[in-house]
Amino acid sequence: MNVASIMTRNVLTVEMDYSIQIIRDIFKNFEFHHILVVENHKLIGVISDRDLIDREERDTITLDKKAHEIMSRNLIAVDVETSIEKASDLMLENNISCLPVISPQSSVERIVSWKDILKFYSKNKICHCLS
Repeated sequence: MNVASIMTRNVLTVEMDYSIQIIRDIFKNFEFHHILVVENHKLIGVISDRDLIDREERDTITLDKKAHEIMSRNLIAVDVETSIEKASDLMLENNISCLPVISPQSSVERIVSWKDILKFYSKNKICHCLS
């Protein structure tokens, strides 16, 4: 199976110059844990709620910053045809909690998170009984 079958359809994107205050409000008011940063509809970064919490603890002026100043730029993304197993491996190998799903033109299509993958494996588990 591929990530198209499990990816989250609701994705929040922001532009590079969105304030961290707005992003913080989004995390507080919606059940999103990742926000994708785009420029001209192309993916350029990711901000997780953990990134923001970690940053706020270290930096008292975080709220005055912009999205591009704290986003992760070292992106690992997949396309809709990527297998769920490959997506799982990528997350584990790179210690990340989501993978943006992008088109061949690098525009955001969806997102697949560790929760999506965990739900898939939980629903499709095979019982191995010890005797």
